[in-house]
Amino acid sequence: MLSGCDVLLEAELELGDLLSKASFGRAIVTSNKDKQWFQLGPEEAFYLCHALKCLKVSRDKETCMSEMELWDHFRSNREAFPEFYKAYFYLRSKNWVVRTGIQYGVDYVAYRHHPALVHSEYAVLVVSDGDGNTSSGRLRVWSDLHCTLRVCGSVAKTLLVVTVRRCESDRGSLNCLEEFIVEAQTITRWVPERCREGRGMEEALGVD
Repeated sequence: MLSGCDVLLEAELELGDLLSKASFGRAIVTSNKDKQWFQLGPEEAFYLCHALKCLKVSRDKETCMSEMELWDHFRSNREAFPEFYKAYFYLRSKNWVVRTGIQYGVDYVAYRHHPALVHSEYAVLVVSDGDGNTSSGRLRVWSDLHCTLRVCGSVAKTLLVVTVRRCESDRGSLNCLEEFIVEAQTITRWVPERCREGRGMEEALGVD
């Protein structure tokens, strides 16, 4: 069921265990031991609905929303939702476990395995080449990039910038997802101390 920008999912114990193992949603603690509630973010909910076809979302307990209605709802709350969903889909399709990265000042964090087993390897920023509300505005100035890299370094994560480019597509249609172009690149700090005396710049940067 829709709850603002998120989706609340009531799950039996078996389904709750499956969601936890697949690392979808955030479990909400309740007094009911036979059922669990999970809070799904917009990208998570739409991924389960659109990509995996295993979730139906309703505004109330009677009427289920179509994929297009759910798409329009999330877009109305966040203009850049198509770009963020495309980035989320891209990372999930590469078998990364994707969780919110708000605690690190980024959009997502990416885990190689389940979060209970390993720490996340990447701090992910989603950047759109669009203008206005479709662009996050991140990394446009040197100070923002520098601060983000320092934070990532302090928590032992590599900054991964996922750029979503659109080709004049209609963002109001689901077809735009097929036309988006995704580019991912890592950015790391260059530490002068690593460039020891007697080593060339090319060797220090790993350039042949």
